[in-house]
Amino acid sequence: MHNSVRSAAVQLTSVAASMKKPKRSDIMQMNGETSGTAPEAQKSNSDDPRRCMSLDQHYEEKVRPCIDLIDSLRSLGVEKDLALPAIAVIGDQSSGKSSVLEALSGVALPRGSGIVTRCPLILKLKKVKRGQPWAGWLTYKHDKQCYRFDLTNPGEVGKAVADAQVAVAGRGEGISREMISLEIKSTEVPDLTLIDLPGIARVAVGNQPKDIGDQIKSMIREYISKQETISLVVVPANIDIATTEALKMANEVDPSGQRTLGVLTKPDLVDKGAEETVVNTVNNLIVSLKKGYMIVKCRGQQDINDNLTLEKAIQKEKAFFKDHPHFRTLMDNQKATIPCLAERLTKELVEHIAKSLPKLEEQIDKKLGQTAEKLKNLGDGVPQNQHQMTNFLIEKIKKFNNHLLEVIRAEEAVEEGNTRMFAKIRCQFSTWKIQLDKKANKLEEHLRDEVEEFARTRRGKELPGFINYKTFEGIVKEHIQDMEEPSIIVLRNVAEIIRCHVNKIATSHFEAFPNLLRVTKVNVEDLREQENRNAEEKLHWQFSMEKTVYSQDCLYSYQLSAVKQRGTTFALVTMNADLKEMTQHVSAYFKLASDRLANQIPLIIHYHLLDQYIGHLEIAMMGILGQDHAVSWLLREDLNKSQEREALKGSVERLRKARHLLTTSVLI
Repeated sequence: MHNSVRSAAVQLTSVAASMKKPKRSDIMQMNGETSGTAPEAQKSNSDDPRRCMSLDQHYEEKVRPCIDLIDSLRSLGVEKDLALPAIAVIGDQSSGKSSVLEALSGVALPRGSGIVTRCPLILKLKKVKRGQPWAGWLTYKHDKQCYRFDLTNPGEVGKAVADAQVAVAGRGEGISREMISLEIKSTEVPDLTLIDLPGIARVAVGNQPKDIGDQIKSMIREYISKQETISLVVVPANIDIATTEALKMANEVDPSGQRTLGVLTKPDLVDKGAEETVVNTVNNLIVSLKKGYMIVKCRGQQDINDNLTLEKAIQKEKAFFKDHPHFRTLMDNQKATIPCLAERLTKELVEHIAKSLPKLEEQIDKKLGQTAEKLKNLGDGVPQNQHQMTNFLIEKIKKFNNHLLEVIRAEEAVEEGNTRMFAKIRCQFSTWKIQLDKKANKLEEHLRDEVEEFARTRRGKELPGFINYKTFEGIVKEHIQDMEEPSIIVLRNVAEIIRCHVNKIATSHFEAFPNLLRVTKVNVEDLREQENRNAEEKLHWQFSMEKTVYSQDCLYSYQLSAVKQRGTTFALVTMNADLKEMTQHVSAYFKLASDRLANQIPLIIHYHLLDQYIGHLEIAMMGILGQDHAVSWLLREDLNKSQEREALKGSVERLRKARHLLTTSVLI
């Protein structure tokens, strides 16, 4: 891991751990309130040089660069390749989600009935030093075009976001997965990045798609199911929290609540007598979450009608909690108000980034390697020059032929867990040998009865003690012919292994070129069927030849001697001499024939289905160039493959930039 990344993770963890809860007087000062401290003391406190080491400055020096790093990776589009640390804001419709984001960002976002957030909105808040002007940017992609709008004041934001949603998601009330990015720099915002997702709709209304609810849930689930995402679940305080769809969805993907933070809104609408339930909820006593809950009061519709500014709304919120007999304790414990929520969210994001950074560089390197390998396998695409195009086709065919040669040499590279083709074929040949051995063992077990039966029904004029050669010949021929059908089965099994393997190779080399693949597969199948017929014919010939009983004298004598030495295995004391001798001769000859077939059958199959077939296929593939097919027709690329190549190129470029960004960032 790069030293700067490791250092950043360690320091971020340290920063997060040092973020202690502020005192009540600090909260009041943050909110523009005054305490019982004398004005002189207040002035002295604000002029104290030690205030330069305040939490905000600590963020600016330590935290902001890391949040910017994650934002920069997100701007590169790295989230298309791997997950990044994020806080996703979810909630049912009319939960107060937009009001919370307004209060945090200091700008008015689109409001209204129905679905207001129609596509993911990434909200990047950057706190700047006092005296710097407010600035904002809105960016989005539509029809492969990138759009950027500079915003000069907060009043422009709402319309700009609404217009961007129309451009991305169209007019009406449908949604889109394309992301809109809103970046705000202000002295009045926390250092924070949030992803706002559409509110959960229970039923379609108006001109909404019938499955709008399922579409929204699918989008939300896509974000919150990632382990790198914290779910900020916004729930109205005046309803039963356990019934909210947003909390149910968060619980599905995060049952332990490790990645879920609840935010209660609209505390002013809580019925009298229900306040204690709200307090218990915020204190994590109703539906437990590891990250717990916060409660806030944002602008309501009447406040907006009265043109209440967001700044005034913050002051009004503080006064509400300060004067509330039940909720005051929540403010004292820093579980209430927007400023406390802003600090809490920044702390959560800092901790989350600290946990993710050590793995991020490793994930990027791994993903980059996998993507580059896919791109390499897909190839560079077809050149436009006719001469280069022909050379390109020749090179593609050569690589295919070389791959075939590696296969028949049993030298092809295979991925872990896979098996070389010849190893599979060898397994079939081993099975054939086992079948022959079983036949030999079975023959020994039942040979006495067969010999007696042959002697009883086919004995000639010979006297006892003379071997009837015709009887001997009839028995061995019958048992050898029994093995013909099993040999054909071995041939078919091997042919199927080769067929699958060669087709797989052809697909891996020519999948991007449907016409070339089609022509290749014609050759593959035609030549395979031809050599399969040749091999089967040879097998029949072999067994026809086995009808001629023959062996070299020395070999037969040696085998007969070996059989006689172990004669007690199958000879019974009641067996007369001629039957015993017949049995020994049959066993000896079948052993010789079996050893011959154990090698000969695989040799025939190997010769035709590997040597001959692959050799003819190589010639046929090079012969494609001399056929009537136009090179441009053969290399007409599949549209999906062309698009896949462009997508992979984009991914490789993003990941390389991301790796460069990580390794060159000085996060100290």
